[in-house]
Amino acid sequence: MKPKLLYVTDLHYQAKGREYYKEDLYLSYQLSKCFDLVLCHPQAAKAFLDDVDLVFFRNTGPVLYFFEVYGAFQTKAKAIGAKVFNELTGKADMVSKQYLIELARDGYPVIPSVDSREELGLLPVADQYVIKLKLGADSVGMEFVSENDLHHIDLTDRFLQPAINFIYEVSFYFLNRNFQYALYAPDPNERWRLELYEANQEDLQFARKFVEWNDIDYGIQRIDACRLAGGDLLLMEIEDLNPYLSLDLLTDEVREKFVTSLSETLTAYAKK
Repeated sequence: MKPKLLYVTDLHYQAKGREYYKEDLYLSYQLSKCFDLVLCHPQAAKAFLDDVDLVFFRNTGPVLYFFEVYGAFQTKAKAIGAKVFNELTGKADMVSKQYLIELARDGYPVIPSVDSREELGLLPVADQYVIKLKLGADSVGMEFVSENDLHHIDLTDRFLQPAINFIYEVSFYFLNRNFQYALYAPDPNERWRLELYEANQEDLQFARKFVEWNDIDYGIQRIDACRLAGGDLLLMEIEDLNPYLSLDLLTDEVREKFVTSLSETLTAYAKK
């Protein structure tokens, strides 16, 4: 008998430059070969927790839009010991962007980030600064301000970063702490036009530092970074809740290898 998998997604969610629903239709079909699978909107996920072996939380869009519902889902899942993939132990985007402030304070290679006016002096001088929501995603609520605006901004539930001049963005994808593939945007003005990236050992050492910092053993993590002109990488975010995978941009070989590894991982986790 196949394990029962609840595949949580919002097929109507619209994201700039990305067609989330196509990825979920493809991936859910592939996983249906190994599972008795049902698609479910995040608003209804809590109701099905008692009836499945595993919940696979995928492209739902920012939980900011259904925060109370997601909180109730988490509470029940933890109470009954439901298996959720990604497991609900992450310390990064799964919780909020507060970790970026904390990592910056601890000296990690992160874009400088503060969440109070008292810490403004910790930021480097920049032409512009970026205000972001701590519970934001997909650039929701992002706002650019000048240095003159800094002392008048409200940072309640928000944080501040300098607008970094970088060569390109690069993302490293991990499955259960194992590196799978990397993608990058050669043109920073077209950040959704991604291509396969050949990660070297130094790149992977950088990315693994954050994978090891996070408390997820079962799940997919995407480590997003930017490459500075001097060659260094700085962390932009650790997406550990529902990272978009850009499967359509992979070669057939890389995509099939990832899907096979994912199927095997989910099957083992469901039977654990």
